Amino acid sequence: MDFKVSGHVKEEYDVVVVGAGHAGCEAALACARMGLSTIVFTVSMDSVALMPCNPNIGGTSKGHLVREVDALGGEMGVNIDKTFIQSRMLNRSKGPAVHSLRAQADKAMYSLEMRKTLQNTENLTLRQAEISDIITEINNDDGKSYIKGVKTISGAEYDCKAVVLCTGTYLKARCLYGDVIEYTGPNGLKAANHLTDSLVSHGIKVRRFKTGTPARIDRKSIDFSKMEEQPGDVPVVPFSFTTDPESVQKEQVKCYLTYTNEKTHEIIRAHLSESPIYGGVIEGTGPRYCPSIEDKVVKFADKDRHQLFIEPEGLYNNEMYISGMSSSMPEYVQYEMYHSVAGLENAKIVRNAYAIEYDCIDANQLYPTLEFKAIKGLFSAGQFNGSSGYEEAAAQGLVAGMNAALTVQGKEPVVIDRSEGYIGVLIDDLVTKESFEPYRMMTSRAEYRLLLRQDNADLRLSRIGYEAGLISEERYKSVLYKEQQIKEEIARVKLCKIGATEEVQNFLTEHGSIPLKKGVSLADLVRRPELGYDDLLPIDPERPQLSAAVREQVEINIKYEGYIERQLKQIDDFKKIENKRIPDEIDYDDVSSLRIEARQKLNQLRPVSIGQASRISGVSPADISVLLVYLEQGKYIKD
Repeated sequence: MDFKVSGHVKEEYDVVVVGAGHAGCEAALACARMGLSTIVFTVSMDSVALMPCNPNIGGTSKGHLVREVDALGGEMGVNIDKTFIQSRMLNRSKGPAVHSLRAQADKAMYSLEMRKTLQNTENLTLRQAEISDIITEINNDDGKSYIKGVKTISGAEYDCKAVVLCTGTYLKARCLYGDVIEYTGPNGLKAANHLTDSLVSHGIKVRRFKTGTPARIDRKSIDFSKMEEQPGDVPVVPFSFTTDPESVQKEQVKCYLTYTNEKTHEIIRAHLSESPIYGGVIEGTGPRYCPSIEDKVVKFADKDRHQLFIEPEGLYNNEMYISGMSSSMPEYVQYEMYHSVAGLENAKIVRNAYAIEYDCIDANQLYPTLEFKAIKGLFSAGQFNGSSGYEEAAAQGLVAGMNAALTVQGKEPVVIDRSEGYIGVLIDDLVTKESFEPYRMMTSRAEYRLLLRQDNADLRLSRIGYEAGLISEERYKSVLYKEQQIKEEIARVKLCKIGATEEVQNFLTEHGSIPLKKGVSLADLVRRPELGYDDLLPIDPERPQLSAAVREQVEINIKYEGYIERQLKQIDDFKKIENKRIPDEIDYDDVSSLRIEARQKLNQLRPVSIGQASRISGVSPADISVLLVYLEQGKYIKD
C-alpha cells in the first residue's frame, strides 16, 4: 500500500530488485515465487531481459549454466524455448562433458515473453524508475549495517528487508566509437548515473569495466552466397527439462560463417590510433575471452583470418549480428573494415559497433551467498559483480534472489559448491579469486566437469530448487522417479549376459564391432566406443520402455564409469576441506606463523571455509596447514 510522506511516495516490500536484465529477472522471479512481496526496478521497460549484444542463449559452458538455472526453478531455459529461431548442440564430436546447447533468440520476443512472465507473476511488481540511493541502518545489537530500503531519483522511498543489485552495464555508462562518446546505457537506453555515489558512500568499492558489441548489418545488403551456411539441428533439443521436446520441433532460420582477411587487418592496423581502446580514452578493462576485433588483430598478429558468425536478430527485422567483430573504431573505419569481408562488400550498417564502459564491483566483497559482507541484506548479481554474459548473469541472479528470500524468511542460505554445479564454480571464482577483467564461464574452469554435465543438471540441483520452494513437488517427484529408473536400468544392463550366438556375432559385425569369444554383459558392449546403449536394442529384448533422457544417462554412466568413479573420489577429498568452516570472528593477525601476504589476503577476503581459503591467490598450502593447526588448537572448526 502506498501513501505520501512529505510529498514523496513511500511503499514497503519484502525484497527490492534493482535492474531487470537477465540477473534481475531471475532474482525477482525467485523471490516472488518463494512467496515474498517483490518489486523490480528498471530504467526502461524496453530493457527488461534485453539482449543488447549477441542474439543467442547458451553456448560452450554457458549452456550448462542455463540448464542449471532451469534445474533450480529459474526461467531462462523456459523463455528461450518459447522464443528461439535456431538451435544447435555444440561439441557433439567430443565427450558429453563439453556438449553445450546454444539457441539463437528472437531478441524482441525473448524480452517480450520475459516481461509478460514478470507481469503475470503473483507477488511481483515491475516498475520503471531509477534508483539513486540505498538506505541502511546500524543494528544496535550487533553493530552491523543492515539494508533498510532504496530511494528513487524522484525521492520515493521503498522500505524492504533485502535488496538485490542487478544493474548490468548501466551504472555511469558511456558508449564510445572513434571520438564519439554518448553517455547512455546499451542500445541508447538511459544510463543510471546516481546509484554509484550512494554505494561508494556506504563503503562499497567500485571499479570500471568495459565490453563491446559489433555492428548490425541490413540483411538485404549481405551476399550470403559467399558465406558458409550454418543450419540448425534436427531434432531440436530443448533447454528446459520441463519443455515437451515435440513442442520445439519447428522450421529454423539459417546462420552463416565468413572470415576476416589480411585486408581487414591492414585497415584496422592503419587506424588503431583512432580507436578509443588504444587512444587511452577508455578507462575500463575489457573481457579477455571476448576481445574486440582491434584486440584480436594486435594480440594474434600471426593469424591471417578470424571467424565471423552472421546471426539474425529476430524474425521480424532485417538486422544481422556480426559475431566476432565487435569494435569501437570510428564510423567510417567500420564501413571500411566490414566491406573488406567476403559477403559484406556492400553491407549497410543499421547500428554502429561500440564499446561501453560502466561501474561494477570487485566481487571479493561478497560472501558465496552473493550477500555483501559489509551490509546485511544487500545482495548483488550479474555484470555488476564483474562477470560477462547473459547466462552468468541469470545464474547469479537466481542464487542472489533465492538467498535474499531465504534471509528474509529466516532460513539458511544456499551455497552451491564447485562440485555441485557450474554455478558453484562461477560464484566461487568471482568471490574468491582476484579478477581484473570481466569474468566469463568456460568448461576448463570446472575441475569436476565430467560430473557437471548439462544433461544431468536436473539430477544434481532439483533438490535445492525444491527445498527453496522454486520447484513443485510434482516436478521433484518426476526427477526422483527418473533417477530411480536410471539406477535400475544400469543394474539390469550390468547383470544381463549376452552369449556368443550367431545372431549376436552378426549384429556386432554389422556395427563394425569385434565379435565375441565368450559371453559378456550388455554393459561390456556399451563400453565399446563404436557401440551405444540404443544400438543394442535388437539383442536386448527384455529392455523396458524408457525416455530418451533416461537412456542417455544410462549410456553415459556405463561408458564413463571408471572416470566418474575417479572424479567422485576427487570430490570426496574436496568436500573434506570445503566443509571445514572458519569462524567469522577470527583475526588472522593472531595467527603468527602465517606469512604476511597470506594474513593480508585472508583478512581482506574473509573466507568462509578452509576450502575457499585454499583457493585465494597468495595463500599457499603451507599457510593452510598453519591455519588448520591454529583452528584445531582453538577448537574453531565446525564440520
